[in-house]
Amino acid sequence: MSGDFTREWGSEKARAADHAAMRLNGVPAADGSGGGGTFASTPAQKRSAANTIETELEPNTKKATDHADESTNTAVKGFEGWDAAVGLKKVADTWDQQVKVLMGRLGSEKGSLRGASGLFVRNDLGTGDDFRPLGTRSKLNGL
Repeated sequence: MSGDFTREWGSEKARAADHAAMRLNGVPAADGSGGGGTFASTPAQKRSAANTIETELEPNTKKATDHADESTNTAVKGFEGWDAAVGLKKVADTWDQQVKVLMGRLGSEKGSLRGASGLFVRNDLGTGDDFRPLGTRSKLNGL
């Protein structure tokens, strides 16, 4: 019985050694050689994207919406009394709802981009604190 265990143990150790190349601190590179565990964007890139949403996408979307509303309202007045006016009004209402959703989404994405960097930093600091010895966690030590 002891020999069976020894053989089985040796077999399992050899099999485990074949899988020892797996690493949990990175992701494989495209060529399969392993790779670094880097984020897809830096905090500066996230800020830049949020600023682009705020300074370009939101104002330009609003400007385009206002222009479309003015043109559509003019067309609705021009077709007053016709079924086309009713149809244009319905299209304008649908457009306004879609723009409202888009503006909300842009605002949400902007806030998420700005908040993501802070979340990562706080998470890293918290994880680092978890690894410090208990005696070094308190700022009262050494007073």
